[in-house]
Amino acid sequence: MASNTSAASSAFAPLQNDTFLRACLRQATDHTPVWLMRQAGRYLPEYCATRAKAGSFMGLATNVDYATEVTLQPLDRYPLDAAIL
Repeated sequence: MASNTSAASSAFAPLQNDTFLRACLRQATDHTPVWLMRQAGRYLPEYCATRAKAGSFMGLATNVDYATEVTLQPLDRYPLDAAIL
């Protein structure tokens, strides 16, 4: 079954770093991306501030804007290949 990736990809901005995705597809990469699971609330002040605005972890995780914000925060600080919430 063929997929129409050109139509889907035109709806999104071009990727700035696709190292993680290429590694998942077993394609060549400049380096091996590392999966890192972390708890941002223990040390990132911007995470604590966003969580305080959300009122709780569930408020944070169920609000698209807050969830997006805290997911992207570590990418602003560290040269990571991907981020998830």
